[in-house]
This record gives sequence, C-alpha cells and structure tokens, in this order.
Amino acid sequence: MVSEIIRRFRFDIDLSNGGGRLEALWIGPDPGQAPTLVLLHEGLGCVDLWRDFPARLAAATGCGVLIYSRLGYGDSDPCALPRPLDFMHHEALTVLPAVIRQTGIRAHLLVGHSDGGSIALIHAGSKPCPGLKGVVTLAAHVFCEELTRQSILGARDRYLNGDLKARLFVYHGKNTPCAFWGWNQAWLDPGFNGWTIEACLPAIRVPVLAIQGSKDPYGSQAQIAAIQEKCGEAAVVEMIADCGHAPHLEKQVDVLSRIAAFTAGCLNTIR
Repeated sequence: MVSEIIRRFRFDIDLSNGGGRLEALWIGPDPGQAPTLVLLHEGLGCVDLWRDFPARLAAATGCGVLIYSRLGYGDSDPCALPRPLDFMHHEALTVLPAVIRQTGIRAHLLVGHSDGGSIALIHAGSKPCPGLKGVVTLAAHVFCEELTRQSILGARDRYLNGDLKARLFVYHGKNTPCAFWGWNQAWLDPGFNGWTIEACLPAIRVPVLAIQGSKDPYGSQAQIAAIQEKCGEAAVVEMIADCGHAPHLEKQVDVLSRIAAFTAGCLNTIR
C-alpha cells in the first residue's frame, strides 16, 4: 500500500533572515510519481501530532504526503521569541515556498489545520508556488474573534496550572516553551485584535474546501462563512456536526472521504 512508504528526515531551510533545520515526514510516492499533499500544522502542532491522519490520507488519495514541523516546533530547530504578529504571513510567503522548492514538489494541494489553514489561504491568495491545485482548511482562522482569544486564555491557564505543558513536552521536547509561548503570546497580543487575512481570499484562483466543527471552541461559524463569501464559487464549506477543533481526528472517516473526493476533482485536470 502507498501508506507503507514512509521516510522521516530533516532538512535545512535557508532564508534571507535566518533559517534552520526542519523535521519532516514523507508518506507515499515522491513528486515525480504523483501529486503531493502538503500538511501545515496548527499553532501547537508538529509532525507527530497529526497522528495517523497523514498515512490514511495518502492511502485514500494515492498522493504523496509531506508533513513538516515549523521552526520552534517538534524536533525542528528553535526560533526566536516573541514571534512577530505577521508570523503566518512569513510562513506562507517565505518559508512554505522554500519548503516546496527544496523538496522538489510539483503538482500539490495544501492541507492546513487551524493556523496552518490560515497559512495555506494566505499562500494561495498571494504568490502561490507553481503547481498549486487546491487548498483544504480544517478549522482555519481568517480573522481574530473574541471566542478564539478566550479559548487561548484558557490554554494559557492549563499550561501554567494544569497538564498541558507535560502533554506538549511529549511532542515538542525542548521546544515546548517556544511552541507554546510563540503561539499564545502572539494571539493574545493587543495588536493582534485586528488581525485578518480576508483581503487575501478573493485572489485565490484554485478550489478551496473549508471544513470546520460545529462545536469548535477556537472559532465560530463566521470563519467559514467569511471564506465562502470572499472566495465565492472557488470555495466549498462544510460544517461537521458534533465536532470540535480537530475534524481530521474527531470525525476522521467523514473528513477523509470529503478530502479524497475534493482532491480527485482538483487533480482531474492534470491526469
């Protein structure tokens, strides 16, 4: 099976304002054999926090899957704190293109969870790399809302006074403080209140599948409503009932089916 072809590796990312070494996982065929799905993790995520979803996605689509941890996450190199408030634009416009170029990716789709979904939308609506065929978002943010900030405040309390720090350490190790505070402090900075990427959305020229859970504590239905409105006919939005912030894990069978069908539709034009 395609999902049995798994390669874990690290590679250097060379950026004009500094780079570092990223951990990565490749599942399935290489770029010369099939299109690639590039997975972009959430604000507290990393390669391993995708769990079994990437392997199942490779098997469901026949595509290769690339997963990498951004600087400051997982087993990638650390990064300087505090993160700038435009950190998602930096990831979308500088880091992601370098990753795609250095790994030799050709035809591809972006699949982003939470902050990763926002990064995917910024990239697609700005200067997308050649070969982009579609975007899938899972609980993406397109503007900052009070619901999100309150949930992030709750995460800070669980990190300081509960078990969140210990649970994150299993995946981020020495990067745990960097991963948590880089995300938490940026979102809770007063300057982030007016953050929005809605201006990027009308410029997206590839199909978009936006998925969100009906009980997502980090974002209201207004998030996918904005994607639908701003992207227009390019977007299909799906609200998953009785689901929280991680649809790909909580409702995996349903989400895999939807992404597989969407991917097939996006790739029909190149087969």
